[in-house]
Amino acid sequence: MRLALGLDLGTSGLKAVALDEQGRKVAEAKATYPLHTPRPGWTEQEPQDWLRAAREALKALREKLGGAEVVGLGLSGQMHGAVFLDRAGQPLAPAPLWNDQRTAEEVAQIEAALPQRELIRRTGNPAVTGFQLPKLLWLRNHSPELFRRLYKVLLPKDYLAFALTGAWASEYSDASGVGALNLAEKRWDSEILHSLGLEEGLFPELGPSERVVGTLQPEWARETGLPAGLPVVAGAGDNAAAALGLGVSRHRKGVGSVSLGTSGVIFIPLEVPTPEPEGRVHLFAHADGGYHLLGVTLSAAGSLEWLRGLFPEVSLETLLAEAEAAPLGSEGLLFLPFLAGERSPYLNPHLRGAFVGLSLAHKRGHLVRSVLEGVALSLGEVYQVMRPLAEVQRLLATGGGAASDLWLSLLSGALGVPVVRVSGDEGAARGAGILALVGAGVYLDVAQALQATTPAELSSPLPQPGIEAYRLGYARAVEKVIELHKGC
Repeated sequence: MRLALGLDLGTSGLKAVALDEQGRKVAEAKATYPLHTPRPGWTEQEPQDWLRAAREALKALREKLGGAEVVGLGLSGQMHGAVFLDRAGQPLAPAPLWNDQRTAEEVAQIEAALPQRELIRRTGNPAVTGFQLPKLLWLRNHSPELFRRLYKVLLPKDYLAFALTGAWASEYSDASGVGALNLAEKRWDSEILHSLGLEEGLFPELGPSERVVGTLQPEWARETGLPAGLPVVAGAGDNAAAALGLGVSRHRKGVGSVSLGTSGVIFIPLEVPTPEPEGRVHLFAHADGGYHLLGVTLSAAGSLEWLRGLFPEVSLETLLAEAEAAPLGSEGLLFLPFLAGERSPYLNPHLRGAFVGLSLAHKRGHLVRSVLEGVALSLGEVYQVMRPLAEVQRLLATGGGAASDLWLSLLSGALGVPVVRVSGDEGAARGAGILALVGAGVYLDVAQALQATTPAELSSPLPQPGIEAYRLGYARAVEKVIELHKGC
């Protein structure tokens, strides 16, 4: 039996899976590492912690596979992070992550060097505090002595590829979240970089997601039990890899995905790079050779988890049952899920959440239901921005929140699109493993691999309640909160 391995370098830990040729999970292993917040708004991790976790997870996974032949290893991981390396490949500092917010001044510096509309036209996105490019400017502005020693800046999964193979390499899907990739031409945009006083040589070489960037170095083979010379495939950023694992691709028309994880994410494939003119949703390269729109509500299941923490005396199941018993519209109670600022469509890290319309008549179940409805309405606003660029006939649901029929039903109603679940195990590690099957030659290309590995859809679409009737009230409440924020 030929197997491919997929690694997903997440924010809270690393997941490794082994897939057979049909994309079925044979085994998995996990390892964790800490998240550091040394100052308000800063989030970072130690790159060496990622390597320790990779050794641990790969060794544990190999021990579960018996005599099966491992033919390739694919990579995925959190996007936008910055690993600053010297010429010897040693990290110069902790890696600031995707949700790090220290770079507001550097975003302003980018926007001063290049008009926002021109930046969106070239890269698909405005300058964003979480992206890698402003992090690079931050290092130059705040640690010039480290910047002088800087040889390369890599994304998290690409640093792992460097450690495994010695190759300085990336691929288009993850690179499109740096903030300096010319999407149409799929190259580092020299005009943007030169306007900021940066050299292209700081960045790795680029290529397709399924290409082999190198082979497993002997020391990694000894430590993990995997064969030396194992092909290592470039892989994809976490959202693109997860979509590929679901079969969401330009090769499958009319199908997108929606995730109810800590954040809520709508993913819609595109054939050609078509940015939203104001950059209110992201445009990135996809791992299938095309592109995709990405809309993000930062606190989706994260909002529910926050509320759950306020009622430790009851289970999540009890809270959801109480929410189901409450009426549609939560008797006039609206929740705005801006607990960590907001990405789409407001691009405002300083927005904060609110309950609007709270009264003595409201009980715990109303609060829970309003959180579910507020997240659904928030993602509905995101989809309204995406629709003129790309519509879908149905969305495949993933993430922990997708286990709730109530929440998926509300989401389907708010978006006006059928939402269905799929069979099997989803996630970015699965998508990375599918790319490894292609890179190892099991399949000729990504399209052929998807024909063999796309999971079945489990259920008929859920009912769509009339939650869209509350959309206007929600939008007005958001306007009031934004106005209030301006006055603070």
